[in-house]
Amino acid sequence: MFIRLYSRVEKIIMDKEAFDNSVVVFSEQLYRMAKSILLDEESAKDSVQDLYLKLWEMRTTLDEIENIAAFAMKVLRNICLDKLRKKTEIILEMQEYTSIHDHKPLQELIEQKDMTRIIKQYINRLPELQKTVVRLRDVEGFEIKEIAYITSSTENAVMANLSRARQKIRNYLMDN
Repeated sequence: MFIRLYSRVEKIIMDKEAFDNSVVVFSEQLYRMAKSILLDEESAKDSVQDLYLKLWEMRTTLDEIENIAAFAMKVLRNICLDKLRKKTEIILEMQEYTSIHDHKPLQELIEQKDMTRIIKQYINRLPELQKTVVRLRDVEGFEIKEIAYITSSTENAVMANLSRARQKIRNYLMDN
């Protein structure tokens, strides 16, 4: 009887180990993705924790998933979008933030030599799908196929959205 109990405890430890090795290893990418959508560190951390809980509850079926990183990103994106829908004040803050920075002269922006911040602002102005595609491809380095899976789109749609997003960013930069 003691041996049987010991085996069950050992299996639980192995499950946690396997979970850590297959999901938690992507914690930095997951956090950056959540933060880019929610624009709030605490909400991003909470969203990643919600994701871990959801995936932990699914741990018996995770081995059936071909690309756990892409699946985790897809689930996290949905969690974040749900949070945005529920918290309209975050959307209002984003709109206020964008409107405050719309009137900054380009010369001031160039003097600050902060092109990364400028590009992030322009990315945040993109429609949600384009914003997600640009961040996943250009910031996180995901492949087109993985992005298609995460966003529930076709590869052609991902490439088209990526192209449109990059063109809009170029136009923003050229117009300002």
